[in-house]
Amino acid sequence: MKIRLLILFALLPLLACGKSKKEAPEPEDPPANARMRTQAYLFSWNGNWEAPVNSADISKVTDLTLAFFNPAANGDFEPDPAALKRAVDAARSKNANVRIYFAIGGGSPSPHLENLIKPANRNAFIAKIVQLATDAGYGFAGVDVDLENDLINADYAGFVSQLAAALHARNKVMTAALARWKTQQSIADSTLHQFDFINIMSYDETGYWNPSAPGPHASHAKATGDFEYFKGRGVAAGKLLIGLPFYGYGFGPGFPATEASSRTYSQLVNTYPGAAEKDAVTVEGAGTIYYNGQPAIKRKVEYAISQGAAGIMIWEINQDLPSTDARSLLRAIHQTITGS
Repeated sequence: MKIRLLILFALLPLLACGKSKKEAPEPEDPPANARMRTQAYLFSWNGNWEAPVNSADISKVTDLTLAFFNPAANGDFEPDPAALKRAVDAARSKNANVRIYFAIGGGSPSPHLENLIKPANRNAFIAKIVQLATDAGYGFAGVDVDLENDLINADYAGFVSQLAAALHARNKVMTAALARWKTQQSIADSTLHQFDFINIMSYDETGYWNPSAPGPHASHAKATGDFEYFKGRGVAAGKLLIGLPFYGYGFGPGFPATEASSRTYSQLVNTYPGAAEKDAVTVEGAGTIYYNGQPAIKRKVEYAISQGAAGIMIWEINQDLPSTDARSLLRAIHQTITGS
């Protein structure tokens, strides 16, 4: 009995310490809005990136993708090195933390791409992509694969898989711009999972190419439906960015069935008073222009936050007003994400 009491008294300090010691709390995940990416494409008609960068307001984006870099027949990328260096330096002077990517492909890709992604040419072409992506003078974060239409073919999956392996081995990110309709037809789940992030092209449901179907080309229902589609394919919400258009299309007798019927957001709000608060404007005698104004954009951003999405994607940043303008879509996005 005495021995038991002695043991009990000896253990009391240890028991007391055990009760008073508090376990360190597990770190909480940051709120969804703090993780949100605002990824913007920056387009150049002629491969001169200095002019688009100098005119773009990238102060409130996290990621900037230069669109598009397209190869010569031998797979070489031929940007002016000095001019490209000035462009990326100018972008970082506006936003020191911005991650910069370059995109290959696009809606009007190089005619050589189809041949370059074939197995016989693929290794050499990928080596040249990686060379540009890892050039220390530019500091690219990664590569955006925007192969569309006929380029999503029998060679697409193999090209994506090999490019992903090459980029990931060098700690570079691979993103993709994908539309639901083509993905649904031609891309396997295993290929989708190769991408670090997918920029969902949730727009162009209709347009000047389909004048018999006037109406919104980027509705809220399309955005949510596209997002749920990719989730249903097994892609995590945290890898998906919802695409937001900074342009619209006009339908009616005053709008031709050509690209001339499109209008940038900045053109719309500078032409039609109150357009920032609407999703459509009717032009007397011409027809109606459908687009996304600030309320529609905010609603989509709120949805992305609520669903734990990786963020939102913008096509295209220079179609907006400067974010210092109260009508700016980028300003509306930033305010919705930050709450300020």
